[in-house]
Amino acid sequence: MSGWTRNRFRRIGLIDRTVGDTVAQLPASKADAGLLRLTASADHSVLWMACAGLLAARGGSTRRAALRGVVSVAGASFVTNIVLKSVFARRRPAAELMPAYRRLSPAPTSSSFPSGHSASAAAFATAVAMESPRSALVVAPVAAAVAYSRVHTGVHWGSDVLVGAAVGSGIALATRRWWPVRESDEAQASPVPEVPVLAEGKGLVVMVNPVSGDANYDPTDDVVAALPAATVLRTRPDFDCAAHLEQAIAAQREPVRAVGVAGGDGTVAAVAAVALRHDLPLVVIPTGTLNHFARDLGVYDLREVIDATGVGEAVAVDIASVEFGDGNDTRTRHLINTFSLGSYPDLVRLREKWQKRWGKWPAFAAALVVTLRRAEPIEIHLDGRWQRVWFLFVGNGPYHPRGAVPAFRDRLDSGLLDVRWLRADLRWSRTRAVVALVLAAIGHSRVYGERQLPELDVQLPEPEALAADGEVIGSATHLRFTMTGRLAVYRRDESNPLWADRSRPHHRRAPWLPEVFRIPVGSRIALAMRGFGASRQV
Repeated sequence: MSGWTRNRFRRIGLIDRTVGDTVAQLPASKADAGLLRLTASADHSVLWMACAGLLAARGGSTRRAALRGVVSVAGASFVTNIVLKSVFARRRPAAELMPAYRRLSPAPTSSSFPSGHSASAAAFATAVAMESPRSALVVAPVAAAVAYSRVHTGVHWGSDVLVGAAVGSGIALATRRWWPVRESDEAQASPVPEVPVLAEGKGLVVMVNPVSGDANYDPTDDVVAALPAATVLRTRPDFDCAAHLEQAIAAQREPVRAVGVAGGDGTVAAVAAVALRHDLPLVVIPTGTLNHFARDLGVYDLREVIDATGVGEAVAVDIASVEFGDGNDTRTRHLINTFSLGSYPDLVRLREKWQKRWGKWPAFAAALVVTLRRAEPIEIHLDGRWQRVWFLFVGNGPYHPRGAVPAFRDRLDSGLLDVRWLRADLRWSRTRAVVALVLAAIGHSRVYGERQLPELDVQLPEPEALAADGEVIGSATHLRFTMTGRLAVYRRDESNPLWADRSRPHHRRAPWLPEVFRIPVGSRIALAMRGFGASRQV
């Protein structure tokens, strides 16, 4: 060890002893017993698991914060307690340096450097702050108190605590690499300068799918109450949704100024196709289970729909389409989110089954491992040549992040398709894909391919199952993807001073949507009294 390094360590040791002596001389207070209980509660991360349980009790960003916190604590505990403490053996402060009423019993015997308690505390607080800043306002002071308690009770030097906290925060921040945090709850899109003002829904025809989302909730009455001047339709199992809407538009005595939809992504896609054909703006009310399109759009509840349609605020959104068939029979399906073939539909099914408990990215990783283990490769003509792949993913617009698991869109009017695939023609391709995913390096792996294109042609030697916007739509041997058109979709402009007192409580982060949209009770009563009987329900 060089003389410069020895001098540095001596200086750190001197500072540690000075801090320890200063803390030891603090007068006795009620805080002593509290800090002893607090530091003991953080043993084996019990405190953070309890906090995670409380956060997970609520949906949305707090549940994601809990999951990221647990993952970060696990990583911090492994790095500090298994790796670093084994490498750096440092003696803990002598017990007699602290008054007897502050000492932990029994005293820990592992290496003092770094502090595992501080690492876990910082990891959990940082992870929570990344997903739910409001929750972090409560968690951060507790984490800071736990870190300080290690010095106050005499079981760590100050430098142990600082390094442990730095390690924990670094591990929490590193999760962004493979588990992206959405910085905004709406994707960027160009404002549409002029769209019809639909006061109380006048001129609007809305299609409601009562079986989307929560099976025990029918949103029809809420839509009727919120938009009393609109024509409200309900989907029927024996009647095509788009055809039903076309008939209603043709039957209207007054001009139809916009069409709307309350349902999941499949229903939204069908209504969006009708809106394109008639060159009408679209109103989206998120009442499905996952509501991917509405989440990317940035519409989270019926209150925002009322605001946007009431003053005429909308953004431009691209709609893609896929023509598919076997050469004799060709059909067209509009895409609002994604298309997939190969093992990807199974992957999505498993991810959606598990993501409510684990979160989207961990569920995706687990689903990928399971799906690839069961999958059979398919042969397609893509990127100018025939190749074997495990799956093909096509997104309506670029998904974020690039070179990683597609999580969400950050722009809705790019005019480009996001094409991704996983190759099956390389040795150990499945194993390489899983390892690259774990190391957050899938974008640099040879097994992964990605392009952003305005159109795409794909050929298959034999029919393969196709899935669009979460629904299996048939099979085909020829596919052609294009950007079909651009819709004006109503979305509240959050920069408008009119909505200053209605800002979203989750304005920085987009939570998983509840299975039903929520309207404050007072608003429901006011809306119902304002014009419940004026609605026309078909």
